[in-house]
Amino acid sequence: MAEQGVNVDLAKERLNATFDVENLTNLIYGGPEKVERRRQIHKVASEDPFYKKLKPWSYCSVEEQYENGLAKHNHIKESIDKLELNGFEDLCVTPHEPGPLDVHYGMFIPTIEQQGTAEQKEKWLASAYSEEMKGTYAQTEMGHGTFLRGLETTATYDPKTKKFILNSPTLTSIKYWPAALGKTTNHCVVVAQLYTRGACHGIHTFMLQTRSLEDHSVLPGIEVGVIGNKFGFGTNDNGYLKITNVRIPRDNMLMRYSKVLEDGTYIKPKNSKVSYGVMVYIRSLIVKQAFSALAEACVISIRYSAVRRQSETFPGGIEPQILDYQTQQYRLFPLLATAYALYFAGNYMSTAYSEGSQKIEKGQLEELPQLHALSAGLKAFTSYAASAGVEVCRICCGGHGYSHASGLPKIYVSIVPACTYEGENTVMMLQVARYLMKCYKDKQQGSKLPGFVSYIAEIPEKSSCMDEHLSFNCLVKAYKHRAARLIEAAAKHMQSLIQSGSPAHEAWNKSSVQLLWAANAHCHLFCVQNFVENIERSSGDSKTNEVLKAVCQLYGVRGILENLGEFIQDGFLSGQQVDNLQNAMFKLFEVIRPNAVALVDAFDIPDQVLQSCLGRYDGQVYQALYDYAKLAPMNQTE
Repeated sequence: MAEQGVNVDLAKERLNATFDVENLTNLIYGGPEKVERRRQIHKVASEDPFYKKLKPWSYCSVEEQYENGLAKHNHIKESIDKLELNGFEDLCVTPHEPGPLDVHYGMFIPTIEQQGTAEQKEKWLASAYSEEMKGTYAQTEMGHGTFLRGLETTATYDPKTKKFILNSPTLTSIKYWPAALGKTTNHCVVVAQLYTRGACHGIHTFMLQTRSLEDHSVLPGIEVGVIGNKFGFGTNDNGYLKITNVRIPRDNMLMRYSKVLEDGTYIKPKNSKVSYGVMVYIRSLIVKQAFSALAEACVISIRYSAVRRQSETFPGGIEPQILDYQTQQYRLFPLLATAYALYFAGNYMSTAYSEGSQKIEKGQLEELPQLHALSAGLKAFTSYAASAGVEVCRICCGGHGYSHASGLPKIYVSIVPACTYEGENTVMMLQVARYLMKCYKDKQQGSKLPGFVSYIAEIPEKSSCMDEHLSFNCLVKAYKHRAARLIEAAAKHMQSLIQSGSPAHEAWNKSSVQLLWAANAHCHLFCVQNFVENIERSSGDSKTNEVLKAVCQLYGVRGILENLGEFIQDGFLSGQQVDNLQNAMFKLFEVIRPNAVALVDAFDIPDQVLQSCLGRYDGQVYQALYDYAKLAPMNQTE
C-alpha cells in the first residue's frame, strides 16, 4: 500500500524492491541503534524553528550566507551541549555549507593535538575547544600550494630575545585561501620555513595570533582579509594573510617532534614523516565527503528519474518513467555503484587513520608510507569520481537540474574544490606513483612487499573467466593485472630513459603521464577489492547481499569498459570477453532497475539535508518547484 501523499510512481518503486531497505540502512550506519539515534537527531533538527526562519541558502547574498553560517554554527554548538551530542558531525543541518569554523575543528585542533608538546596542548586546547581561541591552518600561499617545500613564509629565530620573527618576504608568500582566515578566526597555525643559526631547516608549524581576544581587532604587523567571491563556499571567509616582522615566543613553535633550543640549536625529529598524521586524517575526511556528495546526487537524480515521465516509446503510448530508458540507467546506475564503493573506501580510511594514529603514538611508523600514499591517492581518485558524477546526475535531471531548486549545483560547488584543496589531484597521484615506483624497485631487489601493494610482485596471467556470470575473484584479478602491468610499464620506461642518459628528474617528467595511469589503476583496484571484501564479510541478509553483489559487479564491469584500452592492450581480455562484459552490464541494469530507488533510500538522507525539490522523499516534485519559484525575492514585488 502506497504511503499517503507520496507520488504514485515512487511508491510503486518502493513496493517492487526485492530487499528490505531498512536492513541495508542498518548495514551502512552500523546497526539499528545507531540508525535510530541518527534519525532522532535529524528529527530534532528538522523541527527546530531556528532554521525555518532563515532565508533559503540559494536566495542569500555571499555576505548573508556567511552571516547565516556563523549563526548556524553558534546555534548548533548550543544544541550539542543541550542534546549531549558527540560533536558537530551528529547534527547535519548545514548540508554543503562549509562552516566558518570547520577548519578550526578539522585541522587547527588536530594539529595542536598531534604536533604540540604536552605543555602546548595544556596551554591551547581548552581555549580552542571553548572557541575563545578560534583558529585556522595557514599553509597555502599565493605562489605555492601543493609544493610545500617551496613555501616562502619565514620564521627566523632570534636567540637574544628567544623569539621567532615571522615574515611574508614576497608578494607570492602571502598566505592565500585558508578557510575562516578572513574574518572569523583570531589565531592560526602558520606553516613557514624555519631559519636558525643561519641555516634553513625546512617547513615547520607555528602558532600565530592574528586578532585581539578582546575586540577582534587586527594585531600589529598583520594584514588579513577575505580573498573575495569564489565558485562556491559562500559560508566560509577564505582569506589572505600578510605578516611583517611579527615576533612570537619560542614555544609558539609546535615542538613535539622538531625543536629549537633557547640558544638556537635545532633538533630534528627522529622520523621526518611523523607529521603525516594530520594529512592522512584530512584526506580520509575528503573521501567521506566524496561519498556524501555523490550519494546525495544519486538520491536526487534517481528519485526524480522515477517520477519524471518523458516522451512516447510508441505513438499514443503512455510516457514512460525516464528511469526505464537504458541510456538513463547507463549514466546513473554506475554512479550509484560508485557511491557505494566510495562509502566502503571512506570507512576503510577512517579505520586505517585511527589504527595508524595509535601506531604513530607508539613510534611504530612502518606502515605510514603505505597509508600516506593510499590516503593521497584515494583523496584524488574519489574527489574526481564524485565531482564528475555529480555533474552527470545534474545533466540527467534535464533543465530542472540547472536550478538551485534541484539541490545539485550546491552539491557540485561544495565537492569540486576537493580536487585542488589539500593537494592538487595530479600531484597527489604522482605522490602515489613515487611510492609505487619504490615498491617496484623493492620487488626487483627481492624484498617482500607489504599489505595491499603485494600484488605488484606478480602480474596475473590472461583471464579465462570473463563471462556474463562474473565472479568477484575474476574482477579483482583483472584490476590487479591492469595495475601491476601499468606500474611495470611506467617503471621500465623511466629506467630506459635513465639508461639512455636522461637525468632522473627528466626521466620522471617524461614518464609522468604513465605514472598517473599507474597510480589511478592502483586506486581503482583498491576500491574494487575493498568493495568485494566488504560484501564477502557482510553480515547482511541474503537478499540484501544479492543486490549489493550486483551493485559491486556493476562497479567493476563499468570500470573495465570505461578503461578498456588498459585491459586489452596486452591481450589480457579478448574481443569476445569484452562482448561478454557488455552483456553482463546490460543484465546488471535489469537486476538493479527494480531496486534503484530502494538503494538510494537506504542512504537514509532526510529532505532537510538534500534540500532538493527533485529528490524529496514523497516525490511531489512539481508542487515543490512551484513553491520554490514563488519564494524568489524578485517575485515579492511588481
